[in-house]
Amino acid sequence: MAKEYKITSLRLADLEKELNYLKTTREREVAAMIAEARSYGDLSENSEYDAAKNEQAKLYGRIAEIEDILSHAVVIEDENEANGRVGLGCTVVVEDANGKQTQYRITGSQEANPMEFKLSDDSPFGRAIVGKAAGEKFMVNAPAGAFEMKVVSVTREG
Repeated sequence: MAKEYKITSLRLADLEKELNYLKTTREREVAAMIAEARSYGDLSENSEYDAAKNEQAKLYGRIAEIEDILSHAVVIEDENEANGRVGLGCTVVVEDANGKQTQYRITGSQEANPMEFKLSDDSPFGRAIVGKAAGEKFMVNAPAGAFEMKVVSVTREG
């Protein structure tokens, strides 16, 4: 079975926009870099040519990665939205045992970035909170140990 990437419609639009940019503008820029480097002569000792070819390889790698994601993307239309439960695309405020509140956005694995408080629904936290409603407590089984949290609020943007 092929890998599925759960993404929001916003992330889908961002990836399509990035792919368009890479295939048009960025590809022309890299081609121009290669042409300029070739004009310097001997390619065997031409660091500009090597750098331009490396940039081209990175560009084509990223294009292939985005095309793979898009071809296996499953756009999540959250069924929990109507009943106020946590699902993909939701912003949640949770409270720990000490009363400290933190806000997270629940995303698919392609959008997750813990440094920006975007957590994947596949993470231990995400698996524990999906389907919960405001006021419910839940247990997170994390690598550092289990801990209890409480959902303070669930909102949906867009």
